[in-house]
Amino acid sequence: MSKTKNNQLFPWGERTYIMGILNITPDSFSDGGEFYNLNAALLQGKRMVAEGADIIDVGGQSTRPGATQISLQEELSRVIPVITALRHEVSVPISIDTTRAEVVKKAIAAGADLVNDISGGTFDAEMFPTVATLKVPIVLMHIRGTPQTMQTLTNYEDLVRDIYQWLSERIEAACAAGIERWRLIIDPGIGFAKTKEQNLELLRRLGEFRSLGVPILVGPSRKSFIGHVLNRPEPKERVWGTAAACCRAIAAGADLLRVHDVASMYDVCRMADTLWLTY
Repeated sequence: MSKTKNNQLFPWGERTYIMGILNITPDSFSDGGEFYNLNAALLQGKRMVAEGADIIDVGGQSTRPGATQISLQEELSRVIPVITALRHEVSVPISIDTTRAEVVKKAIAAGADLVNDISGGTFDAEMFPTVATLKVPIVLMHIRGTPQTMQTLTNYEDLVRDIYQWLSERIEAACAAGIERWRLIIDPGIGFAKTKEQNLELLRRLGEFRSLGVPILVGPSRKSFIGHVLNRPEPKERVWGTAAACCRAIAAGADLLRVHDVASMYDVCRMADTLWLTY
């Protein structure tokens, strides 16, 4: 994977980058089962690249509220063939969306370039040492509990301050494990252990996380808080709401957006960058 002259994943600040979601699951909240076989997943990955995705994020474990944990072997059987096939077909970086260090090892060996860990390295004690050894970037997302319990853990003393402190501690833990700071990306975890009102507050106050000094990923795509605001129970009908959330994130300084609807959000990003990007 090529890097910039500053040894970064991308030249952050020049524009907003897009991470396309590729769920290899039967039960994801929005597109479960659609790309569950290799051919469908490969076609979707290539389609998202053609539509403007800068990264393809491959995940085999659903993280929707209430999702059950699958076995290590099941997760590997879902994601490794897809990563292997994609690596031969696309040139953009491939991300492995997992909380397991063993999956990271095999995914990177198969051709993945970076890690997207919804637990911020807290679910597997070997995650940070593994990433440090492999010398790949990692996204550290904020969560409380697990997908099974997170929506019961939404009481915060101060929402943004508490998440900021948690992310700061995870950054320091990653660096202490030997991961270079320039390889880190943070994600405040829209939809994970947050209520509708808290998700909206996070988007409004996203700029406060800039002082952590690392790129910010935001993942509002099709999520339930948009459905509640717009009275859209069907996730695929939340494209316009997702677009508005992405615009707010860009205005506040997001560097990377994780989305399902790449073609639509590509246009949103380019227009929003023109309006707000002031680096």
